[in-house]
Amino acid sequence: MTKIVPTVGRVVWFTPSTLTGDYGFTHIDSRKPLAAIVTHVFGDALVNLSVFDSNGVPHSRTSVALVQADEPKPEHGYFCSWMPYQVGQAAKAAASPT
Repeated sequence: MTKIVPTVGRVVWFTPSTLTGDYGFTHIDSRKPLAAIVTHVFGDALVNLSVFDSNGVPHSRTSVALVQADEPKPEHGYFCSWMPYQVGQAAKAAASPT
């Protein structure tokens, strides 16, 4: 699978922790991820985010694990991942001759 390198300003999906609640954080359908924007990159697998809850209210999350499409997702802790469209585009770009 093609690895996508995070950069500031990229949009990712954020999945909140199933074990901890967040005061003032509205998540109407916990089966769906929330939209987030990368605000800082520590490395290929760790980022800071501005997460938008179901009402569009921004919340900051620091040191969030970025899980690639072929990696296992954490069972309980929060994490972010690339949207399927982004994964598909990265795969197309990797497969096309340059």
